[in-house]
Amino acid sequence: MARPVPIEPGPGQESVWDYPRPPRVEPTTDRIVVEHAGLVVADTVAALRVLETSQPPAYYLPLADVAVELLAPSATRPTTCEWKGVAAYLDVVVDGVTPVVAAGWTYPEPWPGYEALAGHVAFYAQKLDRCSVAGEVVQPNEGDFYGGWVTSRVVGPFKGGPGSWGW
Repeated sequence: MARPVPIEPGPGQESVWDYPRPPRVEPTTDRIVVEHAGLVVADTVAALRVLETSQPPAYYLPLADVAVELLAPSATRPTTCEWKGVAAYLDVVVDGVTPVVAAGWTYPEPWPGYEALAGHVAFYAQKLDRCSVAGEVVQPNEGDFYGGWVTSRVVGPFKGGPGSWGW
């Protein structure tokens, strides 16, 4: 499959086609907020962004800034990233609301080069009520596999939707 034509970024934007492969992990001080069923699941200014070619950033939030009482280990089978290691999934459980299965994931023992991800959790914006970066409500990564968050600061095209699996 041919590589898609990247969109030219405007001022203050990043192209996901300029992100590296293997992915880069970098800190961000942007305020990241995750909400579901009227509750704040996470709120931090100490997240990590994982930047990987063709994908919008995935945000990993320190467990210290997550309402861990709303998380439960998921029955979802672990998956393996060729760089980061084995991901374990977490459900978001709010009293009186149907649990959100595999709403987030974590790397309990990340592989070399990605050790910074230990003690952090990322969330699928497409499964929760509201996720924001620096006050901007994100658009979820298309599809159900990748957990990137699309904001006005990134341009694609983004991997994840129909026809993009082979990029």
